[in-house]
Amino acid sequence: MPAVADMRVISALIRRAMNEIARVPAAAIPGVLAPTIIIAGLASVFSKAAELPGYEAPNFLSYIIAVGFLQGAGFTGAATGVNLARDIEQGWFDRLLLAPVPRLVILAGIVGSAALRALLPASFLLLVGEIFGAAWPGFAEILVMVPIVCGYAAIAACWGAIIALRFKTQQAAPLMQIGMFAATLLTTAYAPFVLLTPWLEEIARLNPVTYILEGVRQGFVGDVTWATTWPAFVALFGLLAIFGGLALRSMRRTGLS
Repeated sequence: MPAVADMRVISALIRRAMNEIARVPAAAIPGVLAPTIIIAGLASVFSKAAELPGYEAPNFLSYIIAVGFLQGAGFTGAATGVNLARDIEQGWFDRLLLAPVPRLVILAGIVGSAALRALLPASFLLLVGEIFGAAWPGFAEILVMVPIVCGYAAIAACWGAIIALRFKTQQAAPLMQIGMFAATLLTTAYAPFVLLTPWLEEIARLNPVTYILEGVRQGFVGDVTWATTWPAFVALFGLLAIFGGLALRSMRRTGLS
């Protein structure tokens, strides 16, 4: 059946990406350590910030740890875009395009690998956060957090694929990384709405990533609620549909070199 064959292709592409971690584990270290180091450093320097009105968090680490989860997912997605650019440079992607499968299946394999790989930095950061005093989110928050982190990595991978297919070189890696970094930065990443300057507050309220971030953060600063969860998933699926559609469009326009 065509559906079974498509799933086998997606599974094979995901296994290929996961095998890279086993064969070259050092390549995964930056994406795992970078968010942890950034969050740990900020929590150490600005630990007293949580005493300001508006944070409503046990400590500053509990407030900003959600930023680390999204940064880890963003780095993972950007790395997937870099790997795609490498495959384009080496000619492997041209051979992949010759496979008798829809371009959507190829994109799903690439994006799916990023979604699974995002669990590695998220798990490491969750462990470090527990060691250094972040509030334990609870089972309900884990159930919400995991699909959001995986979905955000998929969005980042779609963005990386768009850039890779446009420039066809690994030198475009900074564009992949800065795009996801800026999307996360222009939110309530480090301060709640009431403490943001007016211009940044307006941007944060319009930025759909803000609602994704709040969906990940809720279990660390309070209870998991439906009022915070549903906007997070609406924003997540909306961005995934937009960037996934653009990535698929770019892939369909890509011909053999």
